[in-house]
Amino acid sequence: MTTPLIKLRDVSRRYDDALPALAEVSLTVAPGEAVAVLGPSGSGKSTLLNLLAGLDRPSAGTVTVAGVRVDELGEAASARYRRASIGMVFQFFNLLDDLTVVDNVVLPAQLAGLARGEARRRAAELLEALGIDRHAHAYPGRLSGGERQRVAVARALMNRPALLLADEPTGALDTASGEDVKDLLGDLHADGQTIVLVTHDVALAQSCATRTIQLVDGRIAADSHVGADR
Repeated sequence: MTTPLIKLRDVSRRYDDALPALAEVSLTVAPGEAVAVLGPSGSGKSTLLNLLAGLDRPSAGTVTVAGVRVDELGEAASARYRRASIGMVFQFFNLLDDLTVVDNVVLPAQLAGLARGEARRRAAELLEALGIDRHAHAYPGRLSGGERQRVAVARALMNRPALLLADEPTGALDTASGEDVKDLLGDLHADGQTIVLVTHDVALAQSCATRTIQLVDGRIAADSHVGADR
């Protein structure tokens, strides 16, 4: 039996005396799965991503990703864990406008201590694979939304993460650019990348994911395999 890449056991997260953002969530995700997390605002989707990324800690329960007990990590260890195991893609790209495309992409490798030449070669491979190598020396502000999101994906993949987390990756894009990113995420999953995707976009979930999880009031209300074939 395949060892889960992600394992959450009875995870809850409370903030002050409010209702829990997550309540006794147990979840496993196998290597190579593409999971879409759906639910209304306030259902706990972003909290779940933050716990997986080590950006937050549960109030109760355990979070294990790629063999690491993420809930036990201190601040420095969490940063190392993210560099080694996690790629993150955000709704608003989070690119540095004063750096070129290639310099944005190599940044995670530089932070991880990879040699400059090796980092540049890896970045060039990713930019070519994602169809944006012609923009390597351009600045993000000159690119379309879809192109900027491809740069963000290249940056997220720079350190070959075990897990790619995507938080509303098409939320700030026009329809054509959104379709472009949908295709990209589908291709990454087909190549074996494990993805956990948070979205309000049911069409995105249906096109990219082979499993959907519905969160309601911090609890898993539904967990279904959608059987997408590529």
